[in-house]
Amino acid sequence: MTRLSRSSFCGIAVLASLFVSSARADQLNSADTAWILTSTGLVLFMTVPGLALFYGGLVRSKNVLSILMQCFVITSLVSVLWLAAAYSLALSDGGDWQQYMGGGSRLFLLGLNADSLKDNLPETVFCMYHLTFAIFAPALIVGGVAERMKFSALIGFVALWLMLVYVPVCHWVWGGGWLAQAGVMDFAGGLVVHSAGGVAALVGAMLLGPRKGFPRTPMPPHNRTMTAIGGGILWVGWHGFSAGSALMANGAAGVAMLTTHMSAAAGALTWMFIEWHRFGKPSSLGVITGMVAGLGMIAPAAGFVGPLGGLAIGVAAGAVCFFTMHWIKYRLQIDDSLDVFSIHGVGGIVGTLLTGVFALKSLGGAGLAVEGGLWSQLAVQALGVGVVLAWSAGISYLTLKLLDRCLGLRVGAAEETSGLDIALHNEQGYNL
Repeated sequence: MTRLSRSSFCGIAVLASLFVSSARADQLNSADTAWILTSTGLVLFMTVPGLALFYGGLVRSKNVLSILMQCFVITSLVSVLWLAAAYSLALSDGGDWQQYMGGGSRLFLLGLNADSLKDNLPETVFCMYHLTFAIFAPALIVGGVAERMKFSALIGFVALWLMLVYVPVCHWVWGGGWLAQAGVMDFAGGLVVHSAGGVAALVGAMLLGPRKGFPRTPMPPHNRTMTAIGGGILWVGWHGFSAGSALMANGAAGVAMLTTHMSAAAGALTWMFIEWHRFGKPSSLGVITGMVAGLGMIAPAAGFVGPLGGLAIGVAAGAVCFFTMHWIKYRLQIDDSLDVFSIHGVGGIVGTLLTGVFALKSLGGAGLAVEGGLWSQLAVQALGVGVVLAWSAGISYLTLKLLDRCLGLRVGAAEETSGLDIALHNEQGYNL
């Protein structure tokens, strides 16, 4: 079985498409550096303001500021933890423990300076780029527990989840850990971000219980225009997420950008047509949700599949996520407030599995990471999915139970009725 890290497999994808960089691995490449700097800004733009506006418009007006504040505070908190220990434990050399965890050589980013290199990039740029992924993953979880979770409990959960779930999973897949050595393919976060964050949101929603009135009381988005703006920012910013994950300014980045765009477009159209057929009219929210589903499902595959593969994955995203959302919300009656697991969790899971199919060279992909062909790669992908889901779900459950005992997870009934903006922050989103 071929043993490949994320960066080395990206290099093979480059050779399989358009290899244009002649710089040595230990020599700074200015073009690659400029692209990753740009991608870093794009991915950060996805969280604040992109995800903040997207989620903010989906909740009721009495909770809009709480969502915006959570996104901003998570960005700040994760950034400080990334500096202190998370980056070092996730992406530095772990020595004898390399299969499972990084080392302490970059604790508090000591020794990191303008001359430090990570392959052909300044390590400062590499560190900052991966920080934006670490920010986005726990910010996704906010949508599953929206409108009813205590702010103090959420902040505590994010800190613990980052260190106990995101950091080890990131190392296993992208830091040269045991899943990378097994040949798991995750180009831009299908496992590390979407599957891990999505299942954590589902666990949180189930432990908190439904919002007051769910599912009998309608809880429509208070500002679909805000959601549309946030969704548009996500679509644009996602190119930093996918194309930036090539870590080079070359053909592999171009392939990732093209497949990402096609998947988002196909997801939007598929969701729209299904909704149109079932309910008689297409909705703006349906188109936006389908687009986000397409973005989530292409994440693990973006640089490994061809344009046709991206289109097929987008169609799958629009259909699978549509029916999963209705099943979870209306059949199981689980109040995952903003459908995080249905869109991002399921998208990450299915996309990770489909990566093992559409990465085949015969289907226009860059090739598989393991020897043995399609079924061997699918087995490795399924292993990655199973491990990440079990780890994130288990740690999230234990962490939330601990926080419930120490702080309490849920606001009181009166606070939920008045809205979290007033109850927790003494502010209103609108003064009309």
